[in-house]
Amino acid sequence: MGEFWPVTDVLAHLGGSWRVERSVRDLASGAEGRFAGTTVFGPLEEPDAPHGLLHQESGTFVWQGTSRPAERTLRFLPGPSPAATLVQFSDGRPFHDLDLTTGRYVADHPCAADLYRGEFTVRDEDHWRTVWRVGGPAKDLLLTTDYTRLP
Repeated sequence: MGEFWPVTDVLAHLGGSWRVERSVRDLASGAEGRFAGTTVFGPLEEPDAPHGLLHQESGTFVWQGTSRPAERTLRFLPGPSPAATLVQFSDGRPFHDLDLTTGRYVADHPCAADLYRGEFTVRDEDHWRTVWRVGGPAKDLLLTTDYTRLP
């Protein structure tokens, strides 16, 4: 098999719990941080999205020696095919689409004057990665996140 692992049903593939390790680099200043925690993809119990997943991430973020709790919630909704999903912020605003048919996907998310460009790669059934490059007038960041399926 090639460098990427194709996913035929993205919601089924993501379901469950994952260990998360993220590095955050400010490319302008050289500052670095780390996040470690878990992400749970559980059922999205909403009448308008009965087959979606609720992505709940929680852990500890360390930036310049200061440690603090961190969390985020996203919604993963069925896309135009089983290999695709629509990702929304917790309040329903669109974030990006995601199609893992080939095991690799690049998504853009404009945010005010900044552009978030994410590359998603699936290595095998239990490992995937996201790399977000954030650029704009006030941001120059690289966020690399590795996910490992928990038993």
